[in-house]
Amino acid sequence: MIIREKDFFHRIIHNMDYCLIFAVMILLVIGFTAIYSSASNCIMTSFKYISVQFTALGLGFIAFIMLASFNYQYYEHTYKFIYTLSIILLSSVLIFGSVKRGTKGWFDFGFIAFQPVEIAKIMFILVLASILNRKKVKKGLFLIHIFLAFFGHLLFIMLQPDFSSTLSYFPITLVLLFVSGIDLFYLFCVIILCFFAMSIPLVKIFLLQMEFLQNSVFIANFIVSLKNSLTMIYIIVIIILFIMSCWWFLQKLRIKISIIYPLILCISILLGCMASVFIEKSLKDYQKKRLIVFLNPKIDPKSSGYNITQSKIAIGSGKLFGKGFKNGTQTQLGFLPEQHTDFIFSVIGEEGGWIMSQLTLIFYWIFIWRSLIISKEARDKYGSFVALGLASMFTFYAVINIGMVMGIMPVTGIPLPFLSYGGSSIFSSLCAIGILCSISIRKHTYY
Repeated sequence: MIIREKDFFHRIIHNMDYCLIFAVMILLVIGFTAIYSSASNCIMTSFKYISVQFTALGLGFIAFIMLASFNYQYYEHTYKFIYTLSIILLSSVLIFGSVKRGTKGWFDFGFIAFQPVEIAKIMFILVLASILNRKKVKKGLFLIHIFLAFFGHLLFIMLQPDFSSTLSYFPITLVLLFVSGIDLFYLFCVIILCFFAMSIPLVKIFLLQMEFLQNSVFIANFIVSLKNSLTMIYIIVIIILFIMSCWWFLQKLRIKISIIYPLILCISILLGCMASVFIEKSLKDYQKKRLIVFLNPKIDPKSSGYNITQSKIAIGSGKLFGKGFKNGTQTQLGFLPEQHTDFIFSVIGEEGGWIMSQLTLIFYWIFIWRSLIISKEARDKYGSFVALGLASMFTFYAVINIGMVMGIMPVTGIPLPFLSYGGSSIFSSLCAIGILCSISIRKHTYY
């Protein structure tokens, strides 16, 4: 038994992905440095931020060791329990949670607060990978299980409401469906569902706010009609009738297409429209203004467009080598809002310059690259799906957040993993790293 334990720990040490861990450690150091600098103008605030981060880091490191040592293959056989537990977490926060920034999505423990949706995302990846690995992807019925799991999470998150947290579910689901070998038609239906769910609220917001479009009488009347739900119902009915008419026409041309295809497409459109209602209601006024300002920050430069404008100034003023640690004017004088959370990359760009910004991106690239290697070398499909799902999640976070602070993406409130301040983010990120290392360790062994 002693020999077996020694052999077990030897395999863990030997097969650990140290390149992945090294990249994460460097990102954590960069993040702690930027957080300390962003709050250095107030000693108490700086102490609070760093102490919370260190507490979350300590708890996350314990979780990392436990999850790396635990065999990830057990998750596949307990996916129903994992999903049930995730639903309990998301529903209990609606009852016992506290409200922050208009969202009832936090368990407040005094010194530190925990956001269960961060862990729920990882649990969703474990569940989705199990469903894809256990079902025959050539049959479309298994999509029902995926939709139920997908909308189950989205429903409880929207009730908080927390629109930004739902965004990562879409790319994760699409990527895993694609690599699982799903029929392209079913993948197209999922894309259509996501398109209608996201586009309808966005189109309404943009059209209702763009005054120059209302110079035309026709467009002005159309924009007003969008406020009426019956108009949207008419448009949806017309789209569905058009799809069924096309199918009927092809049948007359003796081009045989099963009725199941247009029916699934129509159902996807209906589900997307239903989801758009929840998304539209969950969007707060300041989030709607952010989407408008994304097109033109000059529309509201002193309010909604202020964040993007100051972020661009901070990054641009850093130039090549930056202004130096604790010497950024935008950061130290408090012109940059949310500089320790959403706009932490702006702090790095201002004080570290282009050099430090590129170094941060390089280590993110190394981290994503090693995650993809782990997915490729996993001993089974389940491990490959889980690693790819986690890589997709982190890639989405990095692209959206960095694009946001540069003004090429709308402000969504998505943190930058390992760098942004937030106990829930750093804890859940280290949990994900533990699962990745568990997959890497067991690529040559079952235990």
